[in-house]
Amino acid sequence: MTSDFRTGLEAAVEDIPDTILVLDTETTGLDGARYEDDPFVDPFFKKSALDFFDDSRLDKLDWSKYGDLVVDVGITEVSLKNHTVKEVYSAIVGYDVSTWTEEMKTSWIFENTDLTVEQVAAGKPFSQVRREVYNIVKDRFLTTYNVQYDLDKFLYRFPWNFRNLFKECRDIMFSARDICKLKSPLYGVKEYRYPKLDYAYEHILQGEDPAGINGVQDHRALSDARVASYVMIKLYDDGCYDPYDLSGRHGGR
Repeated sequence: MTSDFRTGLEAAVEDIPDTILVLDTETTGLDGARYEDDPFVDPFFKKSALDFFDDSRLDKLDWSKYGDLVVDVGITEVSLKNHTVKEVYSAIVGYDVSTWTEEMKTSWIFENTDLTVEQVAAGKPFSQVRREVYNIVKDRFLTTYNVQYDLDKFLYRFPWNFRNLFKECRDIMFSARDICKLKSPLYGVKEYRYPKLDYAYEHILQGEDPAGINGVQDHRALSDARVASYVMIKLYDDGCYDPYDLSGRHGGR
């Protein structure tokens, strides 16, 4: 005789998304993009003077005027049910770096990783990368390790403008904080501080290395997305990650 009864674990597995995209960005700075909304929108007609699918205008902007820029994008696709991580997308974002300030050209990302300004100058045009990422993430479940950074400071702002394009899942970093339990260095602050990705990976996976980084985080987008993906899988297996739990989420969403 069969039963329709499902255990809590079975119910949880059936209810989670089939796949979740994990996205990571590498950028020219920590402050984020300058404009929350498209600065080219006509206040009367409520329409942008830019066509985001017209390379001839978007790629000719003076990029020194728009704050920090995304220069590297990586996306993985994770199945929590099957414990799989699939590499989906990786691109160096191309800009006309002749418009960049010296501060942009000497950003941390270029001084501390193998990514170079020359690679950015030769990369896929921004408009092409934006279009490709748009087509991948549209209507999908998606998260990052630090949504306030990757999403609130960049992908939800100009020139990406991806707000409401996908279904945001719980920030992996939020759940990692509750496991790593790192005390805040600030006097009187009782909340745990957020762990850096490499620490969370080492601590939560207890020395295992499914992402194959050999103990060194290279701070490139696809590699970091892969590392974050395995952190998410382990947290979920341990009952510490619920994709739909957005408690603690702050920022403009």
